[in-house]
Amino acid sequence: MKQRVFDWGLGVAAAALLGTGLTYVAVNSHVSEAATSTATATDKPDPRRMLAAITSADQLETLQREMRQVSIQRNETLSGVLDRVGAPRDQANGAVYAAGELVDLRKVRPGDSVTAWFETDPVSGQQNLTGLSLRPDVERQVLVSRGADGQWVTHELKAKLTSSYSLVTGTVDQSIYDSAVAQGAADQQVVDYATIFGYDIDFQREIQTGDKFEMFYGASKDERGDVIKGGDILYASLDGQALKKAFYRFTPSDDGVTDYFDATGQSARKFLMKTPINGARISSSFGNRVHPILGYTKLHKGTDFAAPTGTPIYAAGNGVIARYGPFSTYGNYALIKHANGYETAYGHMSRYVPGLHAGSHVHQGQVIGYVGMTGGATGPHLHYEVHIKGKPVNAMKLKLPTGRKLTGEQLAAFDAERDRIDALRAAEHTGVTLVADQSPAADAAQTYQQVPVVAASTPESRE
Repeated sequence: MKQRVFDWGLGVAAAALLGTGLTYVAVNSHVSEAATSTATATDKPDPRRMLAAITSADQLETLQREMRQVSIQRNETLSGVLDRVGAPRDQANGAVYAAGELVDLRKVRPGDSVTAWFETDPVSGQQNLTGLSLRPDVERQVLVSRGADGQWVTHELKAKLTSSYSLVTGTVDQSIYDSAVAQGAADQQVVDYATIFGYDIDFQREIQTGDKFEMFYGASKDERGDVIKGGDILYASLDGQALKKAFYRFTPSDDGVTDYFDATGQSARKFLMKTPINGARISSSFGNRVHPILGYTKLHKGTDFAAPTGTPIYAAGNGVIARYGPFSTYGNYALIKHANGYETAYGHMSRYVPGLHAGSHVHQGQVIGYVGMTGGATGPHLHYEVHIKGKPVNAMKLKLPTGRKLTGEQLAAFDAERDRIDALRAAEHTGVTLVADQSPAADAAQTYQQVPVVAASTPESRE
């Protein structure tokens, strides 16, 4: 009887915790204070038996078991999920209390999966919650189980992950995002890729169908070889109609600032970002135009980016805020002074960022406000201006000063790191999985291990 109970309980737990690629490498267990506990700090029960405790040994033969799996809905709490699947309130409260010992329940996300186990007493018809499983992040899964004594115990299983690399190459069909995600990249890698090239190209207007791209980045993989979590991009390239460039990740030892450099050691970073807003279209360009409100022709001293109200606006470069408040027909307005006589201006904002004011230092890419239609505006948009020594210039045609150019010892160190990354990329291109420390090469002694990839006839589903 006991062995059968153990096998059944472990099987259910394993289906929930190991079936998604998580491997038992460490189990942290906590006895909830919501129930009376006889466990002491020195008790170290077999974690497998704790997992098996999802089922009561003396009731296994008579109880009917059921598993219910649902997704968290928008603005729904874990308590709300358990209410929705029919868990008794007192039992749900105990399970939630126990889960809160290992999970920040304020950070559960819509779409996250929750699995609940129930037992139905065939005599009374009472449905009792006996277990709860949720996955707060890709590296771990948490199981809450109720023992025969009614006590809730929380178990945490962590995945056994291997540091490796992932290579994504593709041809743009509709967008780089769609193409990259279809090839296996995650949102973060696409965002990082866009940031790297954001100084050179406008992704909304200059990326064309047929452009080719590559992303090579660190990754954590489970024992099945599936990527559980992507890391930093080590190499990024774009071979397109508007731009042909490639960049390598490198941290110079003299200033410790990580950046991306082309093959010659020239930084991707520019003095100013090309566009201080994402996902917007140009609704009005720099130059003479008929003013939409005043009705006469005058110089439009900036570029208008149409975007929904509330879209974040970024500082185009490092600098100091010179004006931060309502200003003439610009409405809510920000003016930033940069080095070498450059200034950037941002108009018609819906609101400001708490804590910022005239005199605040801001860094490139920092949010300084949000799109709106304050002042003389007929619709939500950002009016963006660039001035050089007091004179307005066309930001879209501006040849911006480049960032750092590596020389001497720093260039030699970069060359070594570039060659290391190229060797890793070449191995991935030839179908060899690399398992290695992802830190940059400190010296020529650093090596990596090659593990041949075995082709599978049918990819294994992660469902």
